[in-house]
Amino acid sequence: MFATVSIAVLILVIILDLLYVTLRPHTPSMKESAVWVSAYTGLAIVFFGLMWWLEGSGPATEFLTGWLTEYSLSIDNLFVFIVILSGFAVPRELQQRILLVGIIIALVLRAVFILIGAGVIARFSWVFYLFGAFLLFTAVHQFRSAVAERRHVTSATGEPEPQKEGIAQKLSRRLNVVQEFDGMRTRTVVDGVKRFTPVLAVILALGLTDLMFAVDSIPAIFGITQDPFIVMTANLFALMGLRQLYFLLGGLLDRLIYLSYGIAIVLGFIGVKLVLHALGHNELAFVNGGHHVPVPEISTALSLVVIVGVIGLSVVTSLLSPQGKKMAALRAKGESLHQQTASAEPERSDATEPVRSTGDH
Repeated sequence: MFATVSIAVLILVIILDLLYVTLRPHTPSMKESAVWVSAYTGLAIVFFGLMWWLEGSGPATEFLTGWLTEYSLSIDNLFVFIVILSGFAVPRELQQRILLVGIIIALVLRAVFILIGAGVIARFSWVFYLFGAFLLFTAVHQFRSAVAERRHVTSATGEPEPQKEGIAQKLSRRLNVVQEFDGMRTRTVVDGVKRFTPVLAVILALGLTDLMFAVDSIPAIFGITQDPFIVMTANLFALMGLRQLYFLLGGLLDRLIYLSYGIAIVLGFIGVKLVLHALGHNELAFVNGGHHVPVPEISTALSLVVIVGVIGLSVVTSLLSPQGKKMAALRAKGESLHQQTASAEPERSDATEPVRSTGDH
């Protein structure tokens, strides 16, 4: 009963959020964004308290640990969203609605992966070996990417590096989209010919990003709990308020230079936890003769302490680091130069101001 009511209420909240953005399109202020983020965070804490009261300390701790893990991964997802929106030069008045589309895609994809993951785990316990190995690989990749990103933002002279062709330019070229937005329409009419607008390319880019992050996040949460209800609610709460967080943090995200390292450590820790869990419940004939391997089990409470400690430390050290301020300034300077270069390019004949179409969306 509690699970059914909880899922129904959370879905209702998401629908109301969707209606709010649709009926009142605007750019949220810092104050409004702070109120929404605080409300969603408070709602998650209230839910944690209800779980502790109704379900016990074990499931409640699993939810809190899973929520914090997924929230950290969602903030990492937000970094990529910022790159995509700036790469397509999405007008600020459209960013809120486009972000909501991206978050809805993420919710759908994660729901699908959760259902698949729960079914696979119920039938094949050895899948924890795969999940653990995948998370360890992802952790190494995340760490190396974080190092490469810092080298990419600053060259040896400390100046912004010239930006290479990214996903925005590749999708725009392949889809042959017009350069101008026409509201939230995905197609418009230019010189009597129907053409795609950048909105379609942005949504596709966000969808691909959501898919990649869903592949990472679902094994991570299953490393904390195998309860599909807790997995789903942790993901819902992690994604709720992400849109407002985008407008609240703004340029502050560029200063979190050590967050990617923290997330890599967390993923590696959960990967080890999954491998130990797989060994402790081993059924593979070629591992210890098909018998369980006596290994230590990492508790949920310890996982919570490690995750909160690592993520908290990475955020605090980022905000206190002078290098973080320098990195944010260099990135802003690089994006400014990129936009100036793009605006100085001669307009092509097919980039005319779109004529509004009333039929296609």
